[in-house]
Amino acid sequence: MSANSIDIQLSGLLKCIVNEGFLAEADAKEYSADAKQKQTPLISYLVEKKLVKPMEIANLAATEFGVPFLDLSAFDKSALPEDIISEQLMRKHHVLPLVKKGNRLYVALSDPTNIQALDDVKFHTRLNLESIIVEEDKLVKAIEIFLESSDTSMDDLLDDDLDNIDLSDGTEAPVEDAKSETDDAPIVRYVNKILLDAIKKGVSDIHLEPYEKNFRIRYRNDGMLYEAARPPAAIANRIISRIKIMSKMDIAERRLPQDGRIKMTLSRNSAIDFRVNTCPTLFGEKVVLRILDPTSAQLGVEKLGFEPIQKKIFLECIEKPYGMILVTGPTGSGKTVSLYTGLNILNTVERNISTAEDPVEITVEGINQVNMNAKAGLTFGVALKAFLRQDPDIIMVGEIRDKETAEIAVKAAQTGHMVLSTLHTNDAPQTLNRLMQMGIPAFNIVSSVLLIMAQRLARRLCNHCKVDANLSEEALLEIGFLKEEINSFTAYGPGPGCDSCNEGYKGRVGLYQMMPISETMRARILEGCNAMELAEQSKLDGVNDLRRSGLLKVIQGITSIQEIDRVTRE
Repeated sequence: MSANSIDIQLSGLLKCIVNEGFLAEADAKEYSADAKQKQTPLISYLVEKKLVKPMEIANLAATEFGVPFLDLSAFDKSALPEDIISEQLMRKHHVLPLVKKGNRLYVALSDPTNIQALDDVKFHTRLNLESIIVEEDKLVKAIEIFLESSDTSMDDLLDDDLDNIDLSDGTEAPVEDAKSETDDAPIVRYVNKILLDAIKKGVSDIHLEPYEKNFRIRYRNDGMLYEAARPPAAIANRIISRIKIMSKMDIAERRLPQDGRIKMTLSRNSAIDFRVNTCPTLFGEKVVLRILDPTSAQLGVEKLGFEPIQKKIFLECIEKPYGMILVTGPTGSGKTVSLYTGLNILNTVERNISTAEDPVEITVEGINQVNMNAKAGLTFGVALKAFLRQDPDIIMVGEIRDKETAEIAVKAAQTGHMVLSTLHTNDAPQTLNRLMQMGIPAFNIVSSVLLIMAQRLARRLCNHCKVDANLSEEALLEIGFLKEEINSFTAYGPGPGCDSCNEGYKGRVGLYQMMPISETMRARILEGCNAMELAEQSKLDGVNDLRRSGLLKVIQGITSIQEIDRVTRE
């Protein structure tokens, strides 16, 4: 039990929950303290952690406090009053306006004893409130549906507003179309449709590729590329020029690579950023757009795919006052999302957080983010030196690429700062050797590095159409499963594909090699051991390698053996 939960006095609905025997008193105090620290409504916290059933809480609240109960699933959500309670208040306090009669507003909530929520809503609406009890899980869904329906829908945009989308380069006013052939209405509409279609399908990258006799557009979804369209080759240059105009590039320069950014404002509450890069090829410029989704960095540590022990190690390490945490893996393995998940946990008003990135992909309020600009002399090393003069608590370096950056990062970790960064190595033990090859002395590594986390992203099997892989016991043993595991699970493979997935897969899950630097590992580093010897030591320390972590996901029915072979093949 956490120390700060000892003095908590039970009151309100939580006291009733304990009295009814749904939770032990000590546990209730701990959960209350944790919810307060995470700034999450208590009932939302209990339901999200599946500690108490939503219906049990709703019935108890209605009975104990004499507040009417309503089944939200039977309520006509199209009749909900709009523009009364702000989106911020609804999300913060989990309240939903139901009916307004005169100066009286009926609001749905799951905790009638949340006086702060009721006071805030009353203050902002200037209305008298009447509470209606609803189940927390249905309330969360209803709020999301209500906020989405009050916004412009994607389907409406695809059909009606393709040539009226607000576009900018992310730093200036909306793009003003140049008076040229590149901006005729059909090209504008076609490019907007490509971008919107990609967003709707959950695509991460868009590739526009000109060849001698054809032109193709490919989308990357769940890490795999597939062809989305094949426009006429004659309009390739006009399409590419349109994208260059949108991202404020020089459309006359076709011999050198260029970088740009597009901010697409779909509606009042919806905007998407694209990072754009052009590269001259034999038959024209290839353009790649990376869709930057700010919600991906707010997944929460539970959704990353950590095993329980891995989650415990990660949370313990990021809460330490100083030291270095390194995330390693190839491009596209989810390193940025893992780092920002940790930063979001640490992002409180008491901490000064600064990041140096090339480029900044996800903007987060409360974090000081700096874009690298090598032409202007702003490198990782220069940014780090500036950070250290600005009283930082936490520093995130997009990537350690050279000795100078590594030395400053290590020094910062040794002098009372938490440093998070990435390296491009195949697994966690190789990262230690990479630092030594950069010229970092072994004694500096052991005194600064707390945790190295290698990771990959594997596609999740579709729960609607996955099928039994029908593998024999001998085959499972050869793959790497332990004999005692063989009869305890069913190995699934991808199904034929359905409306809910893409060829049997939907979404991705992280595979992790979580290697905290133990005392024995520190001794081996000081002895100058190579990567193979350090890998052997990590196994002795109980660290699962990436393949073993993948096999555990197969046992859980999350992914397939084919997918694990694909992402962990050596």
